[in-house]
Amino acid sequence: MAKNSPNGEIQSSNLPNFLLSVRLKYVKLGYHYLISNAIYLLTVPILVAVGLHLSTLTLEDLVQNLAMLKSYSTLVVFLGTIYFMSRPKNVYLVDFSCYKPNERYMMSKERLLEKLTDIFDESSLNFQKKILYNSGLSDKTYVPVDKWIPSNFSLSSNQHQAKLVIIGAIDDLLAKTGVKIREIGFIIVNSSMFNPTPSLSAMVVNHYKLGVNVITYNLGGMGCSAGLISVDLANRLLQGQANSYALIVSTEIVSSAFYTGNDKSKLIPNMIFRMGASAVLLSNRFSDRWRSKYQLMHVVRTHKGADDRAFSCVFQDEEEDGKKGMSLSKDLMAVAGEALKTNITTLGPLVLPMSEQLLFFASLIMRNVFKRKIKPYIPDFKMAFEHFCIHAGGRAVLDELQKNLDLSEALMEPSRMTLYRFGNTSSSSVWYNLAYSEAKGRIKKGDRAWQIGFGSGFKCNSAVWRALRTVNPGKEKNAWTDEIDDFPAQVSRSC
Repeated sequence: MAKNSPNGEIQSSNLPNFLLSVRLKYVKLGYHYLISNAIYLLTVPILVAVGLHLSTLTLEDLVQNLAMLKSYSTLVVFLGTIYFMSRPKNVYLVDFSCYKPNERYMMSKERLLEKLTDIFDESSLNFQKKILYNSGLSDKTYVPVDKWIPSNFSLSSNQHQAKLVIIGAIDDLLAKTGVKIREIGFIIVNSSMFNPTPSLSAMVVNHYKLGVNVITYNLGGMGCSAGLISVDLANRLLQGQANSYALIVSTEIVSSAFYTGNDKSKLIPNMIFRMGASAVLLSNRFSDRWRSKYQLMHVVRTHKGADDRAFSCVFQDEEEDGKKGMSLSKDLMAVAGEALKTNITTLGPLVLPMSEQLLFFASLIMRNVFKRKIKPYIPDFKMAFEHFCIHAGGRAVLDELQKNLDLSEALMEPSRMTLYRFGNTSSSSVWYNLAYSEAKGRIKKGDRAWQIGFGSGFKCNSAVWRALRTVNPGKEKNAWTDEIDDFPAQVSRSC
């Protein structure tokens, strides 16, 4: 029996409405499950068939084929030995620390703007005020208060700040892990804007009076993604030297990058960069696996520097009056989007389930071979990761990545709260993100975390970690611990 619907269409009263009775998301989940487990579905019948065949053989048959079995066994052992010897060494993240400055460095938006009144003209001051109140930063971020006037932006004051945050982060890390700093074979320090002589890595060696055999690296001018570049460098170093530790320190000395002119393209960094640092301990010792938090799975680096537009979209230069500043071009978001697209094109096949890769490939064929006008299929990275640690470069950056990757507010929470509470701490921000998830008790054994960083040049870098154990926030302490119950906080536009 049929009846008319309110809009004039005829529906059958005997058949259910398919779209209402079947939740298509379960169809998609079933498809993903089928494709992702195809190897097992194909292998099990083969193993069963082999088992049934062997069960029909008599003892005499087995004795007759003993020589062949020995040959096969020898071949398997030989190939297995070659495989295990040629495999890359596993690299473990033993623990990490995020520096939390003393409360005397905490500065509200209003107080910061008061300090800038005598430095900038009214137009520049109003522009910075607008940026600051729409930045997504709270009134509890940190700046070097005592030095936050141009007359004190000296080399010695910058060195003092660097030592404060770097040694503070390292000391906290050493206390967490119990590792003696003399056991560490590699030390990598990255700071984009501030690179004195002797280097910051040499400062670490001098402070701890390390031995002559320690190998140090100092990365400069590589922007906010230098922390993940350091992870890649440490991984490569650990592949070549067994039973070693690598220490990575990521920071930015904000006063060294403070701009005092009136070019609006250079004023934005003044309002979003803040004090911060992270220290990360990596190990390739098998014995450290049982106490480490994470295992490094992949690092993917993308460099768009060959493109002039990408190369110059974040650029430091000097004006005629000698004032230095870092310009952010109007092409920045477009360049960042292109860099991200290139990066995830490489990362996708490494982390996405086969089902997502097939859907993406099918979309590509339909669009480019059959010329069908369909939207390109955007892979669902939520099927590959439980945690997203996106560099807290600014509100607009986070908004754009959330839209492009189709991420929920819950998945964006660590990045938005890092920006809100600590500001843009440059290359260390991805570690504040991960620390937030730990403090919330969200890291479970087997979880996968994706760290994404952007930097001048222009670069987009990714690191993928797998949790080796569940992180119990009751037994851990990090930069968020004392106030984690206050988050997530409501972030609103004030101006």
